[in-house]
Amino acid sequence: MASSFYPEGTVRALLTTELVTEATRAALQARLNAPPYTPQFFDPATYALLRAVAARLFPQPDRPEPIELAPALDQRLLAGGSDGWRYDVMPPDREAYRLGLGGIRESAQAMFQQDFERLSPEQQDAVLQAVQDEQAPGDAWQTVPAGRFFEELLAELTDTYYAHPLAQEEIGYVGMADVPGWTRLGLNETEPREPEANR
Repeated sequence: MASSFYPEGTVRALLTTELVTEATRAALQARLNAPPYTPQFFDPATYALLRAVAARLFPQPDRPEPIELAPALDQRLLAGGSDGWRYDVMPPDREAYRLGLGGIRESAQAMFQQDFERLSPEQQDAVLQAVQDEQAPGDAWQTVPAGRFFEELLAELTDTYYAHPLAQEEIGYVGMADVPGWTRLGLNETEPREPEANR
């Protein structure tokens, strides 16, 4: 079966060409070369929980260094920015994330008497499934709707993951080569500058 993966290094090779605008190059290189991150919005324990939840929702067993998803969320909440939408039944983002992550912590303790980070992958999945299904125990879920929180968290982590150039490379996306524009828009049509996918 054919793979949609482009050869490893495709993104880095494109970034050295004149096919990428300077603004796009700077943004993608910053994502590729992100330094270790210290949380600024979340306290260290809540940030560790967020990292554990993100790692379970986006496991990356084939990557020597996984794409870190928690820093972008911490930075957005610190700045008071918005991801562009919010359910009217949800509190503002900063409060929703504090409550929702606290709810995951409560649910893990209620279900397995341990912190989420110490649970087995299967137990972590059970907690997250209970949150998604709005069946998770915990007082926090009286204030923030569990299912809506799960949906917002998953959507934001998905956006963050696929904004990373290595994730884009993985799915065969080379839209960052944006200088010439894109003219071949039909199904299975490729521009001459696009690399051939791995077979």
